[in-house]
Amino acid sequence: MKNIIRPVIVLFAALTVVTGLIYPAVVTAVAQAAFPAQANGSVIEKSGKPVGSELIGQQFDAPGYFWGRLSATSPNPYNATASSGSNLGPTNPALADEVKGRISALHDADPANTAPVPVDLVTSSGSGLDPEISPAAAAYQIDRVAKARKLSHNDVEALVQRATTGRQFGILGEARVNVLKLNLALDEMKPAS
Repeated sequence: MKNIIRPVIVLFAALTVVTGLIYPAVVTAVAQAAFPAQANGSVIEKSGKPVGSELIGQQFDAPGYFWGRLSATSPNPYNATASSGSNLGPTNPALADEVKGRISALHDADPANTAPVPVDLVTSSGSGLDPEISPAAAAYQIDRVAKARKLSHNDVEALVQRATTGRQFGILGEARVNVLKLNLALDEMKPAS
C-alpha cells in the first residue's frame, strides 16, 4: 500500500504546484504584458478614479443621459455577481409587462418622440449586463438628451456617431455604442449658448 500512496501524494503535490501556481502565474504575466487593460477589467477612469468597466452596463435613468439595455440581474440592476438572463419567453406575460413598462418610461421621458422604439431599449440582454446599445437605440434618445442638456441635436448626434463602434474586422457582430463611454463624453460637452 505504501508503494501506491507515496506516488499518488507526489503526483498530487506536483499537479497542484503546476496547475494551481505556475500555470496561473504564467497566464497572468502574459495577459498583463500583452493586454494590460483587458486583464485588469477594462476599467474606465475619469479624473484618475475608476467609474466603471466598459464591459459591464450601468444604470442611467436621468433624462440627460443615454439609457442602456434593461438589466435582468437581481437583487440590484447591473449586478456583475448575478449575471443571468431573465429566462422570460415571448409568451410570458411578465416579459410583455416589462416591455410595456419600458416603452411607457421612454414615452414619458420624451413625449414628442413618435419613432418606433428599438428593441434593445425594451429588452434585457442574455447576461443582464450588456454595456452597449445599437446605433438606432442611441439615435432614438438624441432629442431627449439634447433637450435635457440644452445641447444642439446636431452636436449630440455627432457625438453618437463618434462613439459608434463598427463590426469587428468589418464582418463580426453589429455596430454598437458603449453607453458609459458615450455618457462620459456627453459630460464633457458644454451647453449651447
